Amino acid sequence: MQPTGEIRWGLRRTRSMLHSVGCPHMAFRSLLVGGTNGKGSVAAMIASILECAGHRVGLYTSPHLVDFAERIRISGRPVDDDVLAAGLRQLRPLAEELGATFFETTTALAFLCFAEAGVDFVVAEVGLGGRLDATNVLLPEVAAITNVAWDHSEYLGHSLSAIAGEKAGISKPGVPLVLGRLEPEAGRIVRETAKRAGAPLFQLGYDAGVRRIRIRRECTELEYVGPGSREAVSLRCPLLGAHQAWNAGLAALAAQSLTAPWRPTAAEIQAGIAAVRWPGRLQIEGRGERTWVLDVAHNTVGVDALAQGLTSLDLPTPLALVTAILGDKPWPEMLPPLMALADVSVFTVAPSMPPERRWDAVAVAATVSSYSVQVIEDFAAALDYAAQAATTIVVTGSHHTVGDAMRHLDIPVSLSRMNDLG
Repeated sequence: MQPTGEIRWGLRRTRSMLHSVGCPHMAFRSLLVGGTNGKGSVAAMIASILECAGHRVGLYTSPHLVDFAERIRISGRPVDDDVLAAGLRQLRPLAEELGATFFETTTALAFLCFAEAGVDFVVAEVGLGGRLDATNVLLPEVAAITNVAWDHSEYLGHSLSAIAGEKAGISKPGVPLVLGRLEPEAGRIVRETAKRAGAPLFQLGYDAGVRRIRIRRECTELEYVGPGSREAVSLRCPLLGAHQAWNAGLAALAAQSLTAPWRPTAAEIQAGIAAVRWPGRLQIEGRGERTWVLDVAHNTVGVDALAQGLTSLDLPTPLALVTAILGDKPWPEMLPPLMALADVSVFTVAPSMPPERRWDAVAVAATVSSYSVQVIEDFAAALDYAAQAATTIVVTGSHHTVGDAMRHLDIPVSLSRMNDLG
C-alpha cells in the first residue's frame, strides 16, 4: 500500500472491515493516545513501560520514517512483510468495495496483525483529530491527550476550541482520560467533553507532576510525582528535551491509570522510560567529525520544542540547518526560530514528499532574505553541502525530510532494544 493524502471522516468503514475479519480490535486491551504533538513519543513510552512490566505489546503509530512496517510493531519489532501481506489479502476486497482510505485500511490491518499475534496490549496513536479517526473504534483502558495546538485546521476546525473538541472525542464513559499541559481554552473544551462523556479525568500538573528537569547530551532527567503520592520517582529518558520530560510524565500517568491488575510498578515505569526508543526526535548521530541532529518537527509547536532543545544542548559549531517543509504547513512561522540558531540554512526538497505538497524552496528563500540561505533542491547535494559548511547539521521540517536523511546517512530505524544489542 502507498500512503495517500485522502481523508474521509467516519468510523463506519473501519468497523465494517474489522467485523468482516472477526472483530480483532476486541481481542486485546488497549490505550489510545491523541493530541497535536508528542503523541507518538508518549505512545512509544507507554508501550516500553508495558513491555518492561512483562506484557506482549503492539504499537501502532503513523506516519513512518523509512518503511511502512514501522507503523505496526510487536515488542519493538516491525511485523514481517508476509504477515502484513496475508492480512491485507483478507481486508483488501472489502476495503476496495467500501472505498476505505489508506489510513483506515492500515488501522484495520494493524489490529488484525496484533490479534493474530496474541498481544496483551495495544498502544495506538491517533492519526488525525480523534472523534472520527479510525483508531477511535477501540474501547481503551485509558485514553490520553498530549496537548492541543494549531495543526490540520482545514480538517479539524479554524479555532483552538474546535480542534480541542475533535481531539477530546476519544473520551468514553468510564475510561480514564489523562491530559498533558493544555492551553486554558483547549483545556476547558476537553474537560467539558470528558465530563459529558463520563470519562474520569487526570491532568499532568494537577493530579500528577513533573519537576527537576535536566537536559543532558545522553538523556533527559526528571522527577515524576504520581496521583496521591508525595514521593518522586526519578526517570531517565533517552529522548532529549524538556518537552520529552513532560511526555514521560504523561506516559507514566497513563500507565498508572490502568486498573490494579495491570498497573505497572514504579520500577517498571523507570525501566520502561529508560528503555524507550523513538527515532527522529532530537536524535543525535555522529558521523565522522560531524554531528547530525534529526527531528521531525512539522508545525510551530514542534519547531519551538526543537529550538529550545538545541539551545539547551552543547552542540559543536558552526551549525547548519537543512530543512524541507510541506507547502501547506505554516513555514513562515516555523523558519525564524530555527534560522536564528543556524550559521547557514539550506532549503531543499525531500524526495519522498508528495509532489503536490512540496514547497517552492526558491520562493520561500526570497521571503527570508535577512538570513544566510542556500537553496539546493537536490536533497543529497543539500546534505553534502551542509556537511562541508558546518560541524553540526540539523535536519528537520517533516517526517519525509528526516526519513530521507536517514536513508542517505544509512541510519537504521530501530525501536527494539534487542536490535540495539545486536
